[in-house]
Amino acid sequence: MSSDLDVQDVVKRAIELNDYSYLLAKVPYSQFIGMAVERFGDEMVFKLPAKDDNIGNPILPAIHGGVIAGFMEMSAIVQLMVFMQAKKVPKIVDFSIDYLRAGLHQDTFAECKITRQGRRVANVSINCWQTNRKQLIATARAHFLVE
Repeated sequence: MSSDLDVQDVVKRAIELNDYSYLLAKVPYSQFIGMAVERFGDEMVFKLPAKDDNIGNPILPAIHGGVIAGFMEMSAIVQLMVFMQAKKVPKIVDFSIDYLRAGLHQDTFAECKITRQGRRVANVSINCWQTNRKQLIATARAHFLVE
């Protein structure tokens, strides 16, 4: 996204239409992994569909850990952009992930919670699961510089 105006317009359009595919289309990595998002009121649920290109361990088969981490980080960025109605893309300061179990070759979901939002820094926690929201495959914490 090239300018401040573009980012703000893209976010505003996504919120008005409740269609975040246009926002995700502006991010090549989210397109590459096949990421999607649905919003239900104040809750956003991010989806990483089962895709052969995302497999890291073909024996299980399991999703590559980097794909899971990238999906979770991108989910946090989109969540911040939407709920802050961002003028700029938030910049990652720190990202820490805990892998809890293998992410099998099936649809994967994530939800984010903005745990603290200051004037310059926002903290986001991200949970990732597959078939049961209570059986997480990964959890992460991220800090972003927001302006």
